[in-house]
Amino acid sequence: MDKLKRVLSGRDTEEPSGLAEVIESTSLGWGTRVKGFIACFAIGCLCSLLGSCLLWVPKKGLVLFAVFYTLGNIASIGSTLFLMGPMKQLKRMFEPTRLIATIVMLLCLILTLCAAFWWHKKGLVLLFCIFQFFALAWYSISFIPFARDAVKKCFSVCLS
Repeated sequence: MDKLKRVLSGRDTEEPSGLAEVIESTSLGWGTRVKGFIACFAIGCLCSLLGSCLLWVPKKGLVLFAVFYTLGNIASIGSTLFLMGPMKQLKRMFEPTRLIATIVMLLCLILTLCAAFWWHKKGLVLLFCIFQFFALAWYSISFIPFARDAVKKCFSVCLS
């Protein structure tokens, strides 16, 4: 019956290889991918929100903010792994059109944690979190066709 479905759907009439069967059986269905995306994105938003609330905790608040805000951004980026798959996501992250945005975003994630844990500079933590926000926004809109051009145009009109 499976062979009939493959033939009628226009797929290759040959029996699938062992590797193809493993890949097909371990891949997630679209509904599962969407649920994983929503769950991971919600966890990312929750971590970022929790980090913002922890900012006001005395003494360790800024470190907790940096950690939870960064984890939230990582989870939000990771949520797209469910939609595209890990290899496709990595390939798209490092395409020439978004290479600089990716590098700046990853660098801001790392520098935020360095400023919080090793350098103990509260001003740098806040600065790198702000950079994180803008770098993640710039990276995210790189997936929308012509969105970066529209943002550039909007800012140029507003500033002139």
